[in-house]
Amino acid sequence: MSQFGKGSSKRGKTTYAYAIIGVALVLFLFGIVGWFFIDVRKTGDYLKESIQIQAFLNRDASKTEIDSLQQYIAAVPYVKSAEYVTKEMAIERYNADNDTSWRKFITNNPLPESIDFNVKADHVQADSLNVLAENLQNAFPGVISEFKFPTVAVDKVSKYVKAGALVFLIIAVILTMLVIISIDNTIRLAMYSNRFLIKTMQMVGATRWFIAKPIDIRAIINGLISALLAIIAVYSTVLLVEYFVPDFKTLHDTKSMAVLFMGIIILGIIISVFSTHRAVLKYLRMKLDDLY
Repeated sequence: MSQFGKGSSKRGKTTYAYAIIGVALVLFLFGIVGWFFIDVRKTGDYLKESIQIQAFLNRDASKTEIDSLQQYIAAVPYVKSAEYVTKEMAIERYNADNDTSWRKFITNNPLPESIDFNVKADHVQADSLNVLAENLQNAFPGVISEFKFPTVAVDKVSKYVKAGALVFLIIAVILTMLVIISIDNTIRLAMYSNRFLIKTMQMVGATRWFIAKPIDIRAIINGLISALLAIIAVYSTVLLVEYFVPDFKTLHDTKSMAVLFMGIIILGIIISVFSTHRAVLKYLRMKLDDLY
């Protein structure tokens, strides 16, 4: 009898080890796709927030009015930054990106002064920017000559970002379903090797709760270990990619990654416990002859 117990214990530990590794691999795949989803969303936000909005100033606007306008724009909650661009700064930027042969024909600087600013990604929409332009015109009459932003670029970026996010959201939902199914099958296979032990405990008079409780606790521990292994693997992969491709560092979102890792932990534990408990109840309801 003692030999049987030792053998069952060894087989159980081996089976649990395989289950932990299998679940960890599935959660790792889920984490990688989740990381890609975060990067796609951050890329969209980065593109949106790189779009520059310009409030061109009237030539007779006073320095006090310009300073007040800059402070007003900078204080708008969804404005990331605001910069006063003088005529000299404007011409330097133009010359850096364009041909300077115009100086042979025009001696005066034709470019106006402006307040250049960027807004947060959620507000990079034509409607929101038009409302902002109207508010600025009303708050500072006669100071702003023109409010300019690349309408086509704003519309296209918003459209592509929404489409990309939707595609990855669908992929994430499908993958989540596949992850749940894969983990469920992995856990059920692990429990299959323990079906006689479960049935034996029932036959000697143990209640369902008495049988299921230690197995459920083990499922929680195994799910947590699998999730931690997956998190370590995902984070190591992220660091490795960011090391070899430094541009990915600009997309790094610590808060979103923390949410993703928390999701991996919750998913690993809940599915492990649910699948394990369901398997235990299944074998408890089965007849002994049906276990063979």
